[in-house]
Order: sequence, then structure tokens, then C-alpha cells
Amino acid sequence: MTGKFGLSAALTTPFMQDGTIAIDAMIKQAERALSSGCDSITLFGTTGEGSSIGTRERADILASCLSAGISPQNIVVGVLVDSAQDAADQAFAALDAGVRNILLAPPSYFKNVSDDGLFDWFSSVFSQIGSTARDILVYNIPSVTMVTLSVELVGRLKQAFPGIVVGVKDSSGNWPHTERLLNEHGDLIILIGDERHLAQGVRMGGQGAISGCANFLPAEIRAMAVEGKDDKRVQDLVVELLKFPVTPAVKVLVSYVTGETIWHTVRPPLVSISAEDRKKIEAAFGSLFSKQAA
Repeated sequence: MTGKFGLSAALTTPFMQDGTIAIDAMIKQAERALSSGCDSITLFGTTGEGSSIGTRERADILASCLSAGISPQNIVVGVLVDSAQDAADQAFAALDAGVRNILLAPPSYFKNVSDDGLFDWFSSVFSQIGSTARDILVYNIPSVTMVTLSVELVGRLKQAFPGIVVGVKDSSGNWPHTERLLNEHGDLIILIGDERHLAQGVRMGGQGAISGCANFLPAEIRAMAVEGKDDKRVQDLVVELLKFPVTPAVKVLVSYVTGETIWHTVRPPLVSISAEDRKKIEAAFGSLFSKQAA
């Protein structure tokens, strides 16, 4: 796809009380995001509780999105597993369906791994995908994986796998790291995952964001991710959300702006936000944005 990456909504996943996925509600949320300024949706990312969604469920959701008329070129698929074989299988299935990009996280079970070990793991994934490997965004989110994708490792990957490794989503929240990625690897798609640094990063050449906040503030996040416009309201809201488990907190605000209570439910091992804390999150949002902002 030509042009900058733009804004992708890191789509939340709606669960019924029995834990099954409410696919119709998920498609509705995807269509809302795409009609409200998002260039794509990202399925099965961190905000989408991707590590809790099984292979068969992933296939059903992707097929349902495509059947609903969502173009595969408007879909990014997250892969968040430890086995190189599983990562390759999930990525191959999504690429075979024609999706725009794969957001590929490093293995997270193993701690204190070396750049050499990570390079070999990514190499194994790409080798097992085979000739269809393309458009991979490597995912740096050390707060979740406990693994940092170093600037040097990114350089090795882009040199060894041109056309396969095309970008990085940096959700480190570490501005000096983000700044180095932008300065040293500006030939890649650099996506800023922390909205507090988003506008500044875009002004330095970042190509956009895959953002959980785009689920409920698509216009505001788009202005930051595409135009590089600062928005202190968003930055302040992120600070408030980080006081709580982030994915359940994001779902509170999806529920708030849509009026749909299904979004309160998360899949174990996550736990839903309490009614008391939901009020705190909603009050913080309401003090910064009107309910109609989204």
C-alpha cells in the first residue's frame, strides 16, 4: 500500500459472559473505526487480548471481517506467541488472506534473551512463512514481553530481510529509544505506540500509530498520528488510564462512548474493572472530552 501507514485502531475484542467472542459486535466496532478516520484496524493486538485468542477463533474472526466487506488491505493482524512455528502459521494464514501487515511480537516467555537469540527467532519465523513473507512490523512492547527490540537488532533485521521487515511499532514509552529508531531507521515504518509521544514522533518522521485509544477517540488520535498535532487532553487521559490495567480500562471507555456494556468483559487472566473504578475512568474522560467527542 502506498503512502504513509496512518492510523490503525488496535481493536478491542468483545466477549460474552461465557467467554465466547461476540463477532458481530467486533465487526460493528471495526466498521465504526474505519468510518471515523482510521486507515485500518489491528486484530489480536495487545488491546485486543490477542494472546488469549486461539487459532480457530482467529480464523473465524478474520473470515467474518472479510465476509462483512472489510478489505484485507484495511486489516493488520497481531501475532503474539512464543513458538516460531505458531507465529509462522498465524502469520502465513493472515498474509494468505491478503492482510496489509503482520504485527509480530518477540517471544515473551523467555527472559534476558540476547539480540542474537531474537534475531534467530525472527529468522526462523520468516523462514517457516516462506516466500509469502512480507510487510512485517516488529513489535517492541517490553512492558508486556519483558523483551526490548534494540535499535541495533532492528537494523540487523531490516538489512537481512528487506521487504519482509518493513517497520516497528514502538510501545516502549521510552522516548530516547523511539527517537533513535526515528533517527537511525527512518527508512522503515516507525509507529509510536505511546500516545504521549505520538505527535512529536510523527513530526520527526513517524508514519502513524496502532492505537487502543483510537477505539474511542479516532478523530483526536488521527490528528496526532497523521498531522502530528499535539493534544494535551489525550496525553492526560493516557496518564489516567495507566493507573489501571490498560486493556480493561480501554474497554471501559469503548463501553462509555458506545453505550454497550459488553465491552466491560475481558477474558482471563485479565479481570474486569470494578464499577467504582469504571466511574473514575469515565469521570477522567468526561473532564477532558465530552461524551460526543468520539
